[in-house]
Amino acid sequence: MDPDPLLSRATRYTTLAAGSEAVAELEIKRSRFLAVLRRAGTEAEARALAEELRRGFHDARHHCSAFVLGPDRDVRRSSDDGEPSGTAGLPMLEALVQRRTGTDDRGGDLADLSDVSAVVVRWFGGTLLGAGGLVRAYSDAVAQALDGAVLVTRRRLRLYRLPASHADAGRIENELRAAGTTVLDTGYGAEGAEIGLALPDDEDAAAALAARVASLTSGAGVLRPAGVDWVDLPR
Repeated sequence: MDPDPLLSRATRYTTLAAGSEAVAELEIKRSRFLAVLRRAGTEAEARALAEELRRGFHDARHHCSAFVLGPDRDVRRSSDDGEPSGTAGLPMLEALVQRRTGTDDRGGDLADLSDVSAVVVRWFGGTLLGAGGLVRAYSDAVAQALDGAVLVTRRRLRLYRLPASHADAGRIENELRAAGTTVLDTGYGAEGAEIGLALPDDEDAAAALAARVASLTSGAGVLRPAGVDWVDLPR
């Protein structure tokens, strides 16, 4: 079963930018390895990549796969697709799970990559690589694809809408941005503007935003809660 992201213990993780694809190609002793990585939010989406590449590259001998899903990274699957057990899918999964994506609050290495599906297509070149050679090849293919990937930080945030007049919307938006508040969008309608805001999912952040809005609007601004959701933020 796919995880419910809003029930997660985590408040952030790293993933591929929406709509992006990361690709790398290796050739080792005439065997060709093509790694393709895409973002996937469900097991069905993750498995669809392997099926797509199996149809597109039906002449290849192996279509090995791995994926990790959910903010807590608690859904992990891999497939060797005919390679010797443990020489393809598992090394690919380890390359995803162990990928360093930054530093944590204590300055240590952070590895929080998730919602990523990886497939490595192999055309056999006629020379056996051995177990160690296969492990390195499949792991390196995924790692090199990740080197070129466009990554984003995905955070669980509280969403709000803030109505404002056309005349004040630009000023309020600029002031909020300058104070470090995440402004998602500003919509303009016949009756006025509405600013979309996001902030960390905790009471202290909500109270601070309410106070800031009251100060900027002389008490006239009313924040409208719009739920909690995961939002992509640039790194």
